[in-house]
Amino acid sequence: MRFTILLFALYCILKIKSFTHKAYKNYISKMTVKILIRTEDGKKARLFIFDKGKLATVTGDQKDFDTALVWKDAATGFSVMTSKRADASFNAAAEGKLKVMGMSVYAQWFEDGIKIVM
Repeated sequence: MRFTILLFALYCILKIKSFTHKAYKNYISKMTVKILIRTEDGKKARLFIFDKGKLATVTGDQKDFDTALVWKDAATGFSVMTSKRADASFNAAAEGKLKVMGMSVYAQWFEDGIKIVM
């Protein structure tokens, strides 16, 4: 439940920042990409859709994405995504708790965008 709420809260923050944060608005205005964040079992998921400055979302495990961040489980995803450690995602990937499917460059773009607003 906490992971699902976290994904929704992330969407809300990014949506608001897409209007109010000039640097972030400029950052996302150049990209058309779909980023899926989900658990390995697919039970908890949210697709973030960036379309040249516009942001939308769809819940549930979607098949149409450019990159997917797949967490071992919801608890791991929540723990790492809320961690203040800069290397938390890297360490999770190294330990096999996070897998990136699709184009990893989009995953990096997404993470860099989050760093702009947080």
